[in-house]
Amino acid sequence: MNRRILHIAALSLAFGCGRQIVEFKNGEGAVDASSGDSTHRDAAGDGAPVDGTATTTPRVIFSTPIDMATNVGISKRPTATFNEPMNPATITATTFTVKQGTTSVSGAVSYDAASNTALFAPAAPLAVGTVYTAKITTGAKDASGHPLAADYGWTFSTGACSQAAIALGAAGSFGVLAGSTVTNTGPTSVTGDLGVSPGTAVTGFPPGTLVGSEHAGDSTSAQATASLTTAYNDAAGRTLCPVSVAGNLGGQTLPPGLYKSTSSLAISSGDLTLDAGGDVDAVFVFQMASTLTTTSGRQVILTNGAKASNVYWQVGSTATLGTTSVFAGTIMADQAISLDTGARLDGRALARIAAVTMDTNTIVTPAP
Repeated sequence: MNRRILHIAALSLAFGCGRQIVEFKNGEGAVDASSGDSTHRDAAGDGAPVDGTATTTPRVIFSTPIDMATNVGISKRPTATFNEPMNPATITATTFTVKQGTTSVSGAVSYDAASNTALFAPAAPLAVGTVYTAKITTGAKDASGHPLAADYGWTFSTGACSQAAIALGAAGSFGVLAGSTVTNTGPTSVTGDLGVSPGTAVTGFPPGTLVGSEHAGDSTSAQATASLTTAYNDAAGRTLCPVSVAGNLGGQTLPPGLYKSTSSLAISSGDLTLDAGGDVDAVFVFQMASTLTTTSGRQVILTNGAKASNVYWQVGSTATLGTTSVFAGTIMADQAISLDTGARLDGRALARIAAVTMDTNTIVTPAP
């Protein structure tokens, strides 16, 4: 028997056993002895059936912050996105950890099946100017029970001037909260709770509509008012790396941070853009000693991941949103808040002492 016949015989023996040998450009091959299905290795080195079904080895394909990122916000919630659906029961605080050196960060872990993404929510803001390491361990398994081939880790450092989110406590569910009265004219729509305390008067609902609960002078609104005072004092008392601003903010684009005015602030002769730079957890805090006003039709524009839930306006006296203006963020005014005809607020109107007055407005309490 010559060499050619021997070679054909060897190939026949291999295929006769139901095993397909596949050679790859990188010299690696894989054989599924149980089913006879051939597999290949993708660029990341994990196995995937040739027929395009789910991979047999799960892996992390994207994480936030990115590895070695700097100037990360201290409100950041690290995430890890997988290449396939995972078993949620294996995505826990044991398999997804964040550490500062050897010290574990306390937090809650969740998994979003729609995006195959795990999220770590720290129980408290991270420290400024500090290096952290996040890790997904091999205890994380896919829906078929396959674990990661190896632990996946990444490192990031927080910025020296990053702001933490302001804890609103019991006031967080309120779209409108006033100290004295809540009044409305026209078909205003409020999504979120509405309350007043220590006052008890709410007028104009209907014709206004409320998608939420009304609390007029009850224990719920009293607790919300107490939480508002705490949040207001937190915002007013912040001193980390303040950026001095004054007068008109219209026409500007601002990154996350703390902005301080010793007088009033306005958005006029142009819109204000808040740019999160791709960080959905970025926080913007505005302090002003007196008033906040917007002129007719002006807007606060959120871009590159900026969220209304992470924008806070601490107003030393009163806030007024002009007709048809579009505003974003939580307004915490020491005195009163007025929304002129047609103004929209993606946020909260929270007045500590005086009234919240509305006229054919739309107020939507932002999601976290």
